[in-house]
Amino acid sequence: MTHAAPVSPVDRAGLRQRVDQALSDFLAGRRLWMADVDDALAPVAEAIEAFVLGGGKRLRPAFAYWGYRGAGGVDTDAVVTALAALEFVQASALIHDDLMDRSDTRRGEPAMHRRFAAQHRTAGWGGNPDGFGDAAAILLGDLCLVWSDELLHSAGLDPRAVARARPDFDEMRTEVTVGQYLDVVTQATGDTSLERASKVARYKSAKYTVERPLLLGAALADAPADVRVAYSAYGLPLGEAFQLRDDVLGVFGDPAQTGKPAGDDLREGKRTYLVAAALEAADDTDRALLLAGLGDPNLDAVGVARLRDLITATGALARTEQRIVTLTDAALAALTAVDLDTEARQALVDLAIAATRRAD
Repeated sequence: MTHAAPVSPVDRAGLRQRVDQALSDFLAGRRLWMADVDDALAPVAEAIEAFVLGGGKRLRPAFAYWGYRGAGGVDTDAVVTALAALEFVQASALIHDDLMDRSDTRRGEPAMHRRFAAQHRTAGWGGNPDGFGDAAAILLGDLCLVWSDELLHSAGLDPRAVARARPDFDEMRTEVTVGQYLDVVTQATGDTSLERASKVARYKSAKYTVERPLLLGAALADAPADVRVAYSAYGLPLGEAFQLRDDVLGVFGDPAQTGKPAGDDLREGKRTYLVAAALEAADDTDRALLLAGLGDPNLDAVGVARLRDLITATGALARTEQRIVTLTDAALAALTAVDLDTEARQALVDLAIAATRRAD
């Protein structure tokens, strides 16, 4: 007897398809609006549509949706449309992050600043193509952030529900922005402490990936305080575990799966928990080698392999993997402390596993 594969928590209730449809409908309307303004905006519409609709796990809307359902919220298309706004927050963060890191690719395609620099070169326009690409990426990232607000407010929800969710939505966008700055300043100052690496992970990614989407869903459902407390106790450690998994993939991941060149985080000089743990455990010689390679944009495949071996030899990879397990276990334990809808509870368990799963 054969058994059907379990349905992904992102796909339950047709969620991924519904989120994609909400994004597609919204972007179609924005495309028409921009076409009325000027034909020069057509590449902007195309680029954002390709970026937002062309990939992504839809984890943030999934956490928000099952947080909403877990708190007793009734499924409606308006709720799904409102939660799709989280994908524009994600798009904004990624576009700006790629620009700040000078990344060449995202999801196997040219990063936004590279895409518009190439457009400039192909058209033979005047001025600096790279400067044009940078300016376009800043503006398109900002536009996605503006559209996140617009989609939340235009989804058709009861205004009272939107008002309840507004503080979490605003706090989330502030947190991810200051988290990005903390990441930048940490690279600039060369801070290699585990404490700093954990704080950057928490604010740059963890809170806006899991905790805030959950609290957003809870607010829309008018959840009681104990549910919000449980969601934070689940969301914060799980969000950090998710970021640690991403950090591991940034050094050891397969480009076919990550969509970015192997070892890109090393070339960008990311002071992640993984790197901080390696620096803490390394002897003086290995520490000097690791610091010399971090942030070297010309680091080749041999150099990446050397640093990978060094990180593994220090025990940092094993330490990071163990921390992922510990954090995920803590998150799952938090779900047992509150009464939630059964289907939603299982979806949140499955999301935790999916968000922290090893690539192999």
